[in-house]
Amino acid sequence: MSLSVANPSSAERRPALSVVIPMYEEIDNVEPLVARVHEGLADYRGDWELIGVDDGSRDGTGERLREVAERAGPHLRVIRLRRNFGQTAAMQAGFDAARGELIATLDGDLQNDPADIPRMVDELLERDLDLLQGWRRQRQDALLMRKIPSRIANALIGKVTGVALHDYGCSLKVYRAEVIKEVRLLGEMHRFIPVWMAGVTAPQRIGETEVTHQARRFGVSKYGISRTLRVLLDLLAAFFFLRFGSRPGHFFGSIGLLFGGLGSLMMTHLLVVKFILGESIGQRPLLFVSILFLVAAIQFLTTGVLAELLTRTFYATGERTHHRIRWESNPESAGWKVYP
Repeated sequence: MSLSVANPSSAERRPALSVVIPMYEEIDNVEPLVARVHEGLADYRGDWELIGVDDGSRDGTGERLREVAERAGPHLRVIRLRRNFGQTAAMQAGFDAARGELIATLDGDLQNDPADIPRMVDELLERDLDLLQGWRRQRQDALLMRKIPSRIANALIGKVTGVALHDYGCSLKVYRAEVIKEVRLLGEMHRFIPVWMAGVTAPQRIGETEVTHQARRFGVSKYGISRTLRVLLDLLAAFFFLRFGSRPGHFFGSIGLLFGGLGSLMMTHLLVVKFILGESIGQRPLLFVSILFLVAAIQFLTTGVLAELLTRTFYATGERTHHRIRWESNPESAGWKVYP
């Protein structure tokens, strides 16, 4: 079934949808969230499934998910990770398990509204996108601790990566499964999913739309001001992998050639001073600086060669996830919430 629909009509059946929700220490949000998802997708014109991923919670979130799944039916699938691997790993586990042609993600804190998902699916199909990112224009969070750092980070990410969006941090997104499954999420890459998506699809096929945002009712936020520093480090990593992920030798080699060129020029100048002008160079700081630059050049060039070898080995052997699943609903018994 082709997903490239230019103008889907209101009566047309929609592609199968997988809704992935990573959860950590959200026991009080499990039942109302599942109920909200069912309400929001009650009129979805297609089959859908809900995948709840418990990221090693210790407050009983995983057990509560299993209890709710037994009552809800086989379309609610549960994945429990052995420990807290982080939101990125939990999302990757959900993507791996998803069977739908489209995948939607949202947070497990009830701040995202599942009722936005059907509209986002229609918009993704109408605009022929591979990713539709939510934009919390009326964000219900603290100004100093959440909004201001987020705005700074969004502007910086857009400037560095060239993928300009208003709200990278919004977890409410809709993807084409065939595209997002080409991206392997590691570390804390969930903050930069649009950037990583731009590595496998055209940036023009990544869009955004305004979504509803509500204040948290239960539990506490897992994020603080310290996240800003981690975002900067992740941004450097994202920039490197996007520009030089398949050719790291160009990155390290360019620095090595620069240092080597400067060191060679300095050494040439010192040779002229020594052998033509007849002056002593043994105590000149420039001699030690030139030697340092030449040694650094050799190190960067060698690092570039090793990085190229590692990259080729990595792509030859394939990738593996860094999360471990403790328990998962039986995929063979999984079902769909079938559209009448």
